[in-house]
Amino acid sequence: MAPKLSIKSSDLSLLSVPAFWPMAMAAAMIEQGTELYAKNLKFVEEEIKIHDELRPTLATPNTVRLDLRTMLLRDYGKPSGIPTLVDAPYAGHTAMIADYHKGQSLIETLLANGIDHVALTDWKPATDDMKDFEIDNYLAEVVVAIDDLGGRVNLVGLCQGGWVAAMVAARFPSKVNSLVLAGAPIDTDAGNGLIKLMAHESPMSFYEELVSLGGGLMKGKFMLQGWKNMHPEQHYIQDHVDLYEHIDDPAYLAKEETFESWYENPIDLPGRWYLQVMSQLFKENRLAKGTFVGLGRRLNLKDITCPVYLLAGQSDDITPKEQVFNAEKYLGTPKDKIEKRLVPGGHIGLFMGSRTLKEAWPAIARWIIVLEAAPS
Repeated sequence: MAPKLSIKSSDLSLLSVPAFWPMAMAAAMIEQGTELYAKNLKFVEEEIKIHDELRPTLATPNTVRLDLRTMLLRDYGKPSGIPTLVDAPYAGHTAMIADYHKGQSLIETLLANGIDHVALTDWKPATDDMKDFEIDNYLAEVVVAIDDLGGRVNLVGLCQGGWVAAMVAARFPSKVNSLVLAGAPIDTDAGNGLIKLMAHESPMSFYEELVSLGGGLMKGKFMLQGWKNMHPEQHYIQDHVDLYEHIDDPAYLAKEETFESWYENPIDLPGRWYLQVMSQLFKENRLAKGTFVGLGRRLNLKDITCPVYLLAGQSDDITPKEQVFNAEKYLGTPKDKIEKRLVPGGHIGLFMGSRTLKEAWPAIARWIIVLEAAPS
């Protein structure tokens, strides 16, 4: 429905004279046209800002503890007890997913709920000289980070960081005091998630061609288009409509800019690493089957015996709950030491959603603290 024309009080005198009615209408239309032009210009400027100018930033004060080839290890809080290491996903976006926004940050939530010392793997974009890096390169630097933190941590794996965390826990069980797997694809054959369908329906030659187009890297811009194509009506139509309708709402714009500064800035991945992940983990499910070789040894999830917390999203179509909860079948952890929680919402909401941060993660923090206090 078109907006109604408004007549200013200063024009009311014109309306008493029929001959001036067209002039009053024209004046109102000019004013409305000017307002529409201004709104359209503001919309275009905001679109440019969102897609070309914003960059991801971490919300909580921190220091860089280590500057490694693949990551910056960031330190939060103060040394106390066993550190909690959050392994952010290395899947095309930055670690901002774990430290998103003041008042809406997983790192902030852990600190506010009694965990004094938190560290974060802030993965670096792959450069041309990293194109042949493998999963082992990343496992090795997580181990370096753990050793620098004292040699034993409470390990929290988010999304793709979950299978990395599980690999480290299986390869070096004594280094992991407790393990949290949130939205982590451990049994990639389970459920009917979009990544599973994509991995099984597309031949490896498709992914090899993408890496070739990227000069040996899996380009973040390729992945971003793939993610958007999973929900095209949302990303290519509805997002723009919503932005236009809220262009004069500062609170909406602030929220949108925060999210898009993360989402619209993907990072490149090493081509060899990416092809290894697609073939060995998502096509062949080697981690769950016990046939994946990490840092020189075949990894068996039965070697993980520490307490484990499994967190999944009810409507997660990236990592379905079955891929997370099926881990229980493969772990060596006693059943009474495994906690499982299913929360409302989708994938990203597990790490950034206000409701999950308020209702689920404080309980996970308390679970970690209790385990720290318990005699080993």
